[in-house]
Amino acid sequence: MIAQIGFSILLAGVMVYAWTEYRRAPVIAILALLAAIAGLYFVWLPTHATRLAALVGIGRGVDLIIYIWVVISLILLLNLHLKLRSQAELITVLMREIAVASARTAEPSK
Repeated sequence: MIAQIGFSILLAGVMVYAWTEYRRAPVIAILALLAAIAGLYFVWLPTHATRLAALVGIGRGVDLIIYIWVVISLILLLNLHLKLRSQAELITVLMREIAVASARTAEPSK
């Protein structure tokens, strides 16, 4: 019971975060909200997670939840990697533009 309350508080925090981020990233906010609702459902009804796991051929509900968590984490990691890569490319382009602009203003007039 204590673990259920603790997980419920954490998932409620995820729901609040998703709600506040809705304007900035509505798709991510909706997905986070759905994940938190599913998490609350399975926290309070763990036998349903076991039944769902049995339907997809996994032994325990905990294993199913861990597999889903790993997949979501890998997707988020890939997303962060792609964002960082595009930021690095943008910084490179900006630095080139600054270097060219500085070189043009530093040339002596003839």
